[in-house]
Amino acid sequence: MPPINLSSILIESIILPSQFLGRDVQIDLFLPKDRNNLPDASLLLINDGQNMNELGLKNIFENLTSEGELKQIVIAAIHAGNSRKIEYGTAIQADYLGRGAKAGLYTQFIRHELIPLIEEKFMGLHFKEKAFAGFSLGGLMALDIVWNYPTEFSAAGVFSGSLWWRSLDDEHEDYDDDVHRIMHQQIKKGKYQSNLKFFFSTGSLDETHDRNNNGVIDSIDDTLALIDDLESLGYKNGKDIRYINYEDGKHDIATWARAMPEFLKWKWGK
Repeated sequence: MPPINLSSILIESIILPSQFLGRDVQIDLFLPKDRNNLPDASLLLINDGQNMNELGLKNIFENLTSEGELKQIVIAAIHAGNSRKIEYGTAIQADYLGRGAKAGLYTQFIRHELIPLIEEKFMGLHFKEKAFAGFSLGGLMALDIVWNYPTEFSAAGVFSGSLWWRSLDDEHEDYDDDVHRIMHQQIKKGKYQSNLKFFFSTGSLDETHDRNNNGVIDSIDDTLALIDDLESLGYKNGKDIRYINYEDGKHDIATWARAMPEFLKWKWGK
């Protein structure tokens, strides 16, 4: 007798040939087996979908769903390609080494290829809202897309985000945090969008770098500075922004796996 699958979560993998990226992109869809309430569902996109098995996303999602802690969501985990450091970044410009040169194309892939494909697959389903999450450089990419398309997305989940992304090498004599951090500049030049929410997580062991020698590692410094920039526009910490730092947290999947259920409950908890 074959084993009975008691899982409440289905995983379906699809391959999308992307004209923007010039490669086939694998997307793993995580969705509740019970689709009765899907007309009220939200859509969560996650970068670096190839790491979701190690992260334990299925178990995290299943546990929260079976315990009745989450509203209905569909998760689309997008696998990165060999050009991850070229595709992920900020669409407005590459960093000082040319990394992220295809971030604009990745943004177009998300908006004009991936989302239409998902909406076509769930024909007749109008997603209540859309959010985007990612880890490290994938977190920066997710934030960049959410920030620049606030009418399409409502939340960003940024786990140890590469918020140091800069237009000038920090060893250059003219380098200035307030001028050359690309994502921070976008926030500062932006405006308050009432529907946007932001989740950030870091680990005190993310790294050892401390550019300004203030005793705080750059990962935390850059995150706190970006939160300050958001607050200066009118976003409220605790209401629009949630930030968690794990004192024993590292720049690794195990730490992000700890933060993932906190993000899901923060945004879609009942």
